[in-house]
This record gives sequence, C-alpha cells and structure tokens, in this order.
Amino acid sequence: PNTKPVIQSKDVVSYIRSKSQPNLVEVHPIGAVTLDNKGQELTEMIDLHHSGAIAFSDGNKPIWHSDVFLKSLQYLQLFDGLLIDHPEDLHLTHSGQMNEGVVSTTLGLKGIPKLAEEVNVERDLKILEYTGGKLHLAHITSPASVDLIRQAKAKGLHVTCDVAFYHLILDDSLLTSFDTNLKVNPPLRTSSDIDALWAGLADGTIDVIVSEHTPQDIESKNLEFDLAEFGMIGLETFFGALNNANRLSMEELVYKFTQRPREVLGMKVPVIEKGATANLTVFDPGIEWEFKEKDIRSKSKNSPFINQRLKGKAVAVFNKNQFILNQ
Repeated sequence: PNTKPVIQSKDVVSYIRSKSQPNLVEVHPIGAVTLDNKGQELTEMIDLHHSGAIAFSDGNKPIWHSDVFLKSLQYLQLFDGLLIDHPEDLHLTHSGQMNEGVVSTTLGLKGIPKLAEEVNVERDLKILEYTGGKLHLAHITSPASVDLIRQAKAKGLHVTCDVAFYHLILDDSLLTSFDTNLKVNPPLRTSSDIDALWAGLADGTIDVIVSEHTPQDIESKNLEFDLAEFGMIGLETFFGALNNANRLSMEELVYKFTQRPREVLGMKVPVIEKGATANLTVFDPGIEWEFKEKDIRSKSKNSPFINQRLKGKAVAVFNKNQFILNQ
C-alpha cells in the first residue's frame, strides 16, 4: 500500500482493480492499516475489504505502535482479515546501512542488527497469542525469528511468514563491492543465516518466497552507499536466480511462490484440468540466459543480477483468455 496516494480509501482500491481488469496480469490491492502508513490512526478497513482489498499492511513500514497493532488484529477478526507486518524496530535500525557483523565493521558502515527484526517478531507473536486473529510476517531474515515462528505454529497460532528470494542466495560479503543495488531492507545477512532460512522453508515454517520487487530510480541508487535508497527489482530474475541455488525439490519451490501465497491470502487456487479457465505461467527450468540491462522490462534498472547468467525462465503466460510468449 506504500503508493502515492496510499491505498487507504475504497476509491483507490476500486480504481486499481478496474484499471487492471482487462490486463493479463491480475492485481490484488493490499489496503493500508493506518492512515498514510504513519502507524497512528486506523483506516476504514471494513470499507477497504468490501471494495476488494485482500489483506492489510503498512507495507515496508512496520506497525510500530503496539496498541495499534493489537487493535488491528481485533478489528480484522470481524471479517477474518489478514494482517501483514514488516517486523522492524525503527530505533534499532536508524541510520543502518547493512547487516551488523564482521563485514560492516570492516567496511566502516553502521550495521542493522538481526535484533531489530527479532524483537518485533516476538512482540507481534505475543500480541497475536493474546488477541487471536491472522498474522503474516514479511521479509524474515533471522534464524531466531524462524525459531520464534516455528514455536508459535506449534502452539496453534494462526501465523505465516515469507522470505525474499535474494535473502536465500546473496550474503553480506558481497557488499565489499559497495554495489548500491545490494542495499536492501532487511539487509543481506550471512551465509549461516541463509542456511537457517532454507531449513525454515524445508520444514514449512517459512510459507512463501516473494520477489520483494522494489524499483528505484537511477538518482536514488547512483549515489554513495550510505546515501542510496534501499531495494532491488526482482520480478524478472526471481526464478532464474533462485533456481540456480535451489535446495528444495522443484515441486516444493514452485509451491512456495504460486499455490501457498494464494492459500495464505485466502484466494482461490487455479486448477489444471479439462474445462478450467487457464491461469498458467510456463517455465523452462533448464534454459540458461544472460540478464542484460537493455532487456529489462521494468522502468527501473536497480538489479545486482545484470550481466549474470541465470538458469530457468518464464516462457509463456496464460490468463483471462489471453497469452503472451516470452521469446
């Protein structure tokens, strides 16, 4: 919902849905939890829900106010709504540039500790246990967070979570290049943290892998590292980059970014059977290709994968009685 204007009125939700209706790709708006994503005053979430918002979040901003977070979980139970939170203690991440550790110390950059994520994950889960409701934790990067979520699921709490694809394949040692395209929030962690994330995916603690596609204009990235904005684009490289490092079966991997997200959001899962309306993306998992800047379809070019060879590519999309071939 971190758009301009913020997705906080039924008119904006209806506008997004109507504008995307004739297109092959479906757009499902997520409504803001608080006005202007400031974390202080709740939006009219019932109106947003009836207009077509499929979940509620302040997007890349945490719901920092504990009472607002509690009341959001209570309010959403009126219609079985899903609350999505980006767990981050803003006081602990203030002025941080990258993962706090050996590399940040060596480079002289202020670190962002895993603690900033962990304390909010623990707070969110404690409040969820108190209020009930449905909670999804976005952008998990810490092994301790994975353990907390694992324990909460064992208690029967209705909690799910996701991880960005690049947190599964890139670590903080790469930042010695000072490539601002690698500056993301939460930051790239260590190789041992990556191992814990893959383990969380394998045992079902981590439900979903997301692209965390975050476009930035060139003026926001072509700067000194400490002045650059956070984020990288990921839609076009998601499968090819992840497939190179995959530690799951192909079936498990595809489930994590196709069927499982729809289940978490309470959406109908398309089926492949005679007579069903086709809603398919066709992948070739074996094709090798080089990701070139000139071929990027996004208006933004902030990707660390430019000029790298990837394995696996979407070759066709079928939806709404339309199809596109990617040749």
